[in-house]
Amino acid sequence: METAMFKTFGKGICVSAFLLLSATSWGQQLPYQNPNLSSEARAKDLISRLTLTEKATLMCDQSDAIPRLGIKKFNWWSEALHGYANNDSVTVFPEPVGMAASFDDKLLYRIYNAISDEGRAKYNLWLQRGNENKRFLSLSVWTPNVNIFRDPRWGRGQETYGEDPYLTSRMGVQVVKGLQGPADAKYRKLLACAKHYAVHSGPEWSRHELNLNNVNPRELYETYLPAFKALVQDADVCQVMCAYQRLDDEPCCGNTRLLQRILRDEWGYKYMVVSDCGAVTDFFTSHKVSSDAVHAASKAVLAGTDVECVWENYPFKDLPAAVDKGLIKENDINKSLLRVLTGRFDLGDFDDNSIVPWAQIPASVLNNQEHRQLALDMAREAMTLLQNKKNLLPLSKTGKQIAVIGPNANDKPMLWGNYNGTPVHTISILDGIKTKISDKKIVYDKGCDLVEDKVTQSYFDQLSSANKKGFKVTYWNNTDRSGDPVATVQISNPIKMTTAGQHEFASGVKLEGFSGLFEAEFTPKVSEELVFKGGATGDYELIVNGQSLQKYSNWRTLPSRIPFKVEAGKTYKIEIRYAQKNNWQANIELDFGKELNVDYTKLIDKLKGVETVVFVGGLSGSLEGEEMPVSYPGFKGGDRTNIDLPAVQRNCLKALKDAGKKVIFVNCSGSAIALTPETESCDAILQAWYPGESGGQAVADVLFGDYNPSGKLPITFYKSSDQLKDFEDYSMKGRTYRYMTDALFPFGYGLSYTKFAIGNATLDKNTLSANEDVKVTIPVSNTGKRQGTEIVQVYVRKVNDVEGPLKTLKGFQRVSLNAGQKTNVTIDLPASSFEFYDWSQRKMMVTPGEYEIFYGNSSDAKDLKKTTVVVR
Repeated sequence: METAMFKTFGKGICVSAFLLLSATSWGQQLPYQNPNLSSEARAKDLISRLTLTEKATLMCDQSDAIPRLGIKKFNWWSEALHGYANNDSVTVFPEPVGMAASFDDKLLYRIYNAISDEGRAKYNLWLQRGNENKRFLSLSVWTPNVNIFRDPRWGRGQETYGEDPYLTSRMGVQVVKGLQGPADAKYRKLLACAKHYAVHSGPEWSRHELNLNNVNPRELYETYLPAFKALVQDADVCQVMCAYQRLDDEPCCGNTRLLQRILRDEWGYKYMVVSDCGAVTDFFTSHKVSSDAVHAASKAVLAGTDVECVWENYPFKDLPAAVDKGLIKENDINKSLLRVLTGRFDLGDFDDNSIVPWAQIPASVLNNQEHRQLALDMAREAMTLLQNKKNLLPLSKTGKQIAVIGPNANDKPMLWGNYNGTPVHTISILDGIKTKISDKKIVYDKGCDLVEDKVTQSYFDQLSSANKKGFKVTYWNNTDRSGDPVATVQISNPIKMTTAGQHEFASGVKLEGFSGLFEAEFTPKVSEELVFKGGATGDYELIVNGQSLQKYSNWRTLPSRIPFKVEAGKTYKIEIRYAQKNNWQANIELDFGKELNVDYTKLIDKLKGVETVVFVGGLSGSLEGEEMPVSYPGFKGGDRTNIDLPAVQRNCLKALKDAGKKVIFVNCSGSAIALTPETESCDAILQAWYPGESGGQAVADVLFGDYNPSGKLPITFYKSSDQLKDFEDYSMKGRTYRYMTDALFPFGYGLSYTKFAIGNATLDKNTLSANEDVKVTIPVSNTGKRQGTEIVQVYVRKVNDVEGPLKTLKGFQRVSLNAGQKTNVTIDLPASSFEFYDWSQRKMMVTPGEYEIFYGNSSDAKDLKKTTVVVR
């Protein structure tokens, strides 16, 4: 689509319009208004016309308009992690860690080209309707996350491309290219962002004050920096986001070593650096390296941070005061602002839409057939088969009844992961299975919760207000419940409302900037302990008889459990005060009732006569994610404190196995789970990740053999939490496949419904100089009975390098073969494949010596063959 559109608009109509405008109107205007000039020249001219206060404002992520110069309001914060996030009617692709399992960077490019089309289309439509640029509906997207997923407890690891620097680099480069558009285009489609720079991968609970002072240069350059360097040098990424924590005593957003010496001096980066949201404020509130906002702002800008993000009270707006105090010079601010404004000119933000090709992308691209197919294709390629005893899979479509059990089986939002938009249509895993066999052959039961070992018997029908069942809800089209209400409604069922998909909470209630008061009474018949279960996105407070039981303001809905003891005959007035704020889609959920112990006996009785069970469990974005205020046993702040499958699910699986069932476990998670007991209780294990809007169809296609799985693990699956080190220890020793071997399922591992044989490789040369490449040719045969795809992997290790990685990925290639077919796969290893950190030179370089080249279909030694090459 991009190529056709670029040819149509960029090389045809728009060029003509551009030349016409150049010859007529622009001659009478100022240099910064002239699209014939370079973006940098235009930015320099504009800076010369700004006041110091205006300059500071333009360096905030929410930049105010400056009407006297025709500068529009602009927001730097939008997201495109696996679809244009925080927007409705967009395509939602699998989470990045799942897409990494495809090892398919070509498909990834097509996906992010589609995402950038949808981002532009959403933005264009928003402006056409008379709106102005706002957060999450802008042309700057803070994607991709190329941090190394070094510890499976990190809740945000799902946003990354796994634990390997090379795989992360390969995938990240294609993400940026797809988002930003052709390198030779006059205008960028979007501005991508490499985050979070650098050495960042949890824990969430301490990221605002954590100081990392034990990361040695070798691990910094071999593990934590390669993906950022690749995105800068190979993808020309236009933004880099600095992280929250300190590295060697300096906050990353005030760290001259990271932002100047490495990023700009070593790598030649010329674009802007943006702060993670609130990171500059952390200088004086958490890290205590600055005394106040004025000193923090000057420290950040002098180090190289150009745009500040914060929810409110920007330290960067104090930059004029910093100039007055002599902490920073106006010319230092100009240097940063030049990079900021150049980015806006690169987007065409100051030019008429008629000459910006991307401004012509229509709304018809949103979730179109091509994009839906891409989502399904990637979800299929992400499916990773970990276990298949006695070839239980694929299942027969004409066999006996099967049971579909588990907390994730019929959960659509779980499939979306985090940092997501809202799709037009989502296929749950249960729905996907229903496309393969009739409803009559399916026995469905949730079975158990994700974490809690109890189920809730709802008392919602016992609530009342003004003699009507349920809650009376009053709405205002402001955020403080002031003035005349715009609607009053009655809700008689458990509350579950969202503005996603442009759904109003009630007729006449705005989608943004509204508030509501929910009121009900409850008079219990018996004294007992009940629970409120629910949560909200926005400002939320639960009040019973004037007592506040829960109050928070949050950017996503995190289900919580609030126990409350009631006395028979006493009347309880229940209120919920809610307000939508901060551009997040409004969402609110609530149920109320009594918890009962899970009874697996009833479940087993329900499954009499059913031999095969598909159990769909794992985790969800409500458990693992970014800095969550709600925690559960085994979870803390969005991270995990152990990596076991939650006990309630483990017990349910054991009960099914003890009942003699054949159990297929579909594990949905954004991280590795210690599935050691599940390898015993389950006959087959399919790792499905968070597979996006078409994930349910992809799972069903694999379970029933309409798609032969080819996914490979982009992360190590450990045997138990005992193998993990201190979460805050960033040393790589004992972490990931590169520094440990005792894995349950190793990096690069994944089964197929056919068999592949890897022959003996040949090299085009066995001795080479430090700047030479080598080609590795590997025979591959499909020795099974059906077509399939193998992912051939090549790893390198320097012989006698006792402190270096055991092996590290340096090449891979997908190869699809029919049954009985053979081919030769050639993988190029550039000279940089043999580059490691040299302590004598204190830098990355290729040094003379012998290097082992491993090749096969996983990182496990038993799946690899070896040859050697000598560098002179």
